[in-house]
Amino acid sequence: MKQLILAAAAAIAVAGCHSAPQTPSNANGESAQTTSARSSPSGTSFGGYPDQVSWGKHLVQMSGCGDCHTPKVMSPMGPVPDTTMYLAGHPSQIPPPRINRAEIEKQGLMLTNDLTVWIGPWGISYAANLTPDETGIGGWTEAQFIRAIREGKWKGMENSRSLLPPMSFVAASLNQVANDEELKAIFAYLKTIKPVHNLVPGPEAPLHQAQHAHSAAQF
Repeated sequence: MKQLILAAAAAIAVAGCHSAPQTPSNANGESAQTTSARSSPSGTSFGGYPDQVSWGKHLVQMSGCGDCHTPKVMSPMGPVPDTTMYLAGHPSQIPPPRINRAEIEKQGLMLTNDLTVWIGPWGISYAANLTPDETGIGGWTEAQFIRAIREGKWKGMENSRSLLPPMSFVAASLNQVANDEELKAIFAYLKTIKPVHNLVPGPEAPLHQAQHAHSAAQF
């Protein structure tokens, strides 16, 4: 994979989290239950949509979740979403980019051309699998999902590590604008999309931490 560009953090935040993603077709992204699950009870509103899942789909698209969580394929016009990997995160078979990590971690922030790999002072982080497969959020509860956003916790577990960029600042932004009902709708929709078996690599610590650990092991 060819790497692209070092970019300013503010510009990346806008590009990665607020642009409108392409809408997946049913064949690639959604199960047959998408439009029928969790219909609105009488007198209950789902943001003007007929059911919770439809509302969640709208919120996912408006939030640009696919910008980072859907891998890309190259086209004559540049990277476009790989609809066979809708919201499946960084492809497990693609290795980390070959770059000068020490320089990147010291000077700024870099992302690959499909936006699924982010490198900076925190090390390397990979876009997670958001599909309802066992390698994604298949085993998650609604409460875990809400905690992941509200408390910035990996997998929504109380004693887990903090989320890493870009999800750390995406979660912080969602906390300012999304209520619990909206987060529940997002989770409901994610549970209906096509499961994709894709075990995303774990994050890598920054080089200075790895070097410190290696030196300590010599004593």
